[in-house]
Amino acid sequence: MTIAAGSRLGPYEITGAIGAGGMGEVYRARDTRLDRIVAIKVLPAHLADNAELRERFEREARTVASLNHPHICTLFDIGRQNDIEFLVMEYLEGETLAQRLQKGPLPLEHVLQYAVEIADALDKAHRKGVTHRDLKPGNIMLTKSGAKLLDFGLAKLRQDAAPVTPLSQLPTVAGAVTGQGMILGTLQYMAPEQAEGKTDQIDARTDIFAFGAVVYEMATGRKAFEGTSQASLIAKILETDPPPMSSIQPMTPRALDRAVRTCLAKDPDDRWQSARDLVRELKWASESRERGSEAVAPAKKSSIVAPWILACTLAVIVAGGAAWSRLSRPPESVMYFRGPVSFSARDMAVSPNGRTIAVTGYDESARKRVIWIYEVGGQDARTLPDTEGASFPFWSPDGKSLGFFADGKLKKLDLDSGPSQILCDAPNGRGGSWNKDGTILFTPTGQLGGGLYRVAASGGTPALVSSPDASRGEMSHRWPMFLPDGKHYLYMVFNVSMKSEANAIYVGSLDSIEKRFVTRAVANATYAAPGYLLFYRDDTLFAQRFDAGKIELKGEPVPVLGEIQSLGRIGRVSFAASDGGLMVAQMSRAASSSQLTWFDRKGSSIGVVGKPGQYGNLALAPDGTSVAIDATDSTSQNTDVWIYQLRGETTKRVTFDPAIETDPVWSPDSARLAFSSTRQNRFDIYLKDVNGAEDEKLILHADTDEYPDDWSKDGKYLLYTRGRDLWLLTIPEMKGTPFLKAASTLRNGRLSSDGKWVAYASNESGKWEIYVTSFPEARGKWQVSSGGGEQPRWRGDGRELFYLSSDSKIMAVPVAEGKNFDAGAPVALFQVSPREPTGTSEQAFYDVSRDGQRFLINMEARQTGVEPMTLILNWAAKLKK
Repeated sequence: MTIAAGSRLGPYEITGAIGAGGMGEVYRARDTRLDRIVAIKVLPAHLADNAELRERFEREARTVASLNHPHICTLFDIGRQNDIEFLVMEYLEGETLAQRLQKGPLPLEHVLQYAVEIADALDKAHRKGVTHRDLKPGNIMLTKSGAKLLDFGLAKLRQDAAPVTPLSQLPTVAGAVTGQGMILGTLQYMAPEQAEGKTDQIDARTDIFAFGAVVYEMATGRKAFEGTSQASLIAKILETDPPPMSSIQPMTPRALDRAVRTCLAKDPDDRWQSARDLVRELKWASESRERGSEAVAPAKKSSIVAPWILACTLAVIVAGGAAWSRLSRPPESVMYFRGPVSFSARDMAVSPNGRTIAVTGYDESARKRVIWIYEVGGQDARTLPDTEGASFPFWSPDGKSLGFFADGKLKKLDLDSGPSQILCDAPNGRGGSWNKDGTILFTPTGQLGGGLYRVAASGGTPALVSSPDASRGEMSHRWPMFLPDGKHYLYMVFNVSMKSEANAIYVGSLDSIEKRFVTRAVANATYAAPGYLLFYRDDTLFAQRFDAGKIELKGEPVPVLGEIQSLGRIGRVSFAASDGGLMVAQMSRAASSSQLTWFDRKGSSIGVVGKPGQYGNLALAPDGTSVAIDATDSTSQNTDVWIYQLRGETTKRVTFDPAIETDPVWSPDSARLAFSSTRQNRFDIYLKDVNGAEDEKLILHADTDEYPDDWSKDGKYLLYTRGRDLWLLTIPEMKGTPFLKAASTLRNGRLSSDGKWVAYASNESGKWEIYVTSFPEARGKWQVSSGGGEQPRWRGDGRELFYLSSDSKIMAVPVAEGKNFDAGAPVALFQVSPREPTGTSEQAFYDVSRDGQRFLINMEARQTGVEPMTLILNWAAKLKK
């Protein structure tokens, strides 16, 4: 159907034809009301005649019309006249990307520009719940103002109207039509799930795959996937990866090559999970190219707010033996780089000379978090032996040793000699600092009442330095840092509520009871020459002038970085700074997630429960119908207890208080849950009927944190952890009494099904091991594990005991019946990758079915596009301006 010039569709006067395609004819028109030029797209009859599709399209069109973005073609109006369905859109002058690609690949600067613009447009649409579903060069317009995306929301309409063509009937002729408006060209940008017709799996990540194919073609001039027939093309999409862009265009930045490879992953879970993450990576690639020549000359422009602004290989700066001449004479401008680590850095510390960074991150070979050492300017990082399970490292003043926390102990490691040495107990360490007099100031536990202690760097008995004031809402003192005089120190007063007025930075002194308020903050703070305090609040890292002698802030705080990785549950953000002008930070991505996954005894995955999320402790109900889990909301960071039904996978939220609720434990009849909550500024134990028949009850409230561990099968006892010991609560009397005390730290208590034994974890040997004692009176002790173990679980009949080894293997120990405890040798069943703990109480990463044949494990979700560490050289330069 052709509409003649001069014809009118409502208030729109047709002035001429622009073109035609699978979605109908396009005309240039004048809006007679507003006197502006518009483009009108007339929908083809097979779409316009379908009343259901028309109604749905009108709903989607209203959503698309709300997308106000400079790189999305604006949809102004929709209309119908004399059986003609039409759209009114922004009129654009330029050429489509498909037309431009006929001339060959685009210049690299245009590839990067258009890629950032398109990805940003996709991010805007995806946040509104709109997916494109047909992203391709023909739907991208290149104008003087940049790239513009066309036809949002129309692809779904077209696909719903198109008949399904079996693979066996796909044409072998290029350009052949598979259905109304569906040509071969569209297939070349389809994600695997789209090509296979898995419509239930199509989401924003499908657009991200198509985006990768488009950028690949822009950069190389070649399509990412090609075939002589549609069947062979689909096979390529499903089975093969295109050659790296750099193999075709050698000047392609590695960051861009990596970003596109991640876009084109076959499994949607392996792609970028949001266009926002992709935008950051592309901006980094773009800025690194723009500033690559500034590696030896001061940058003319800089910004210290966005983490992606400047990223080029630090090795370029320090190559040719000039590394430390550059660092000893800092450049006039701020310079941003990326550290070569393939994991998300949890904690970090810069050595006193500013040349070495200690970082904790996951090591695949050790199956645990370890300390990595990165020499600034090097091309890679190396792991330090004997640091498995390490957290919160800090340097000695001479830079030759590291202090850290692992296995419930404070340890130190001499980098030249090793192995690590235990200094003292630290059940849940929360930071340390080392002065020139050989004193280490540290927080041994993050639990309620955890104060600061001092101990000699050679080890010994710790001495209390400060105690939290509960009347002021102080739960603990943590993250100490010595000031230059070696006597005064910064520390954080912590309350688990991020909105609490108690959260602040103070200065204390080793030789007095002095305690001086400095500023409000919700995480660790650092002092760095030339005289700045770095602190975190309002999701931003600030710097402010600080006179360390007078303990006095000056001037106003200046924002330095946003979106730093934050562990709000413990009041920690991932950054560090040195006096030499170097800052390092782990920028935030989407929060780390995990997936509840079923395994058999051979380690084969046999199913999942729910969707990936921020899950902590889990507990299978005794009747086998459901699992209780504590889950953290990614937006509010609030943690609550939920129940997942294993049949039908329905979910039910159990707790609703804004406090943290964690560690669910089932009653033997699966009718009630005990859990721990911070409603009264400490972890107390509450009881709740899962069907809502009774109100929640506070059943344990003490002067320290308490967490439920297990409920006896006869219902008479609740075993729980109080401080460093195991206690018993009698039911229904609700009376707590000590069960097992030790000089070490005890946790993970589990009762056998016959009520005769308790398995638990203790770090008395210097590492966590599994032990068993009798019940209800603790007599005798048998060590079950060897080489490390945590989280014991009994089989339903008591004939087998399971635990998690130090290298994350599920271990099984046969147990013989009898009056005395008799256990066989542990046997490894299979390897797992459980989620890393982020809080004090997390201790239940898996559970076992009653028959011991299936294991539900809170597995760390695979991460793609890990944000590299950001290194900032001469970070204070802009503050001086």
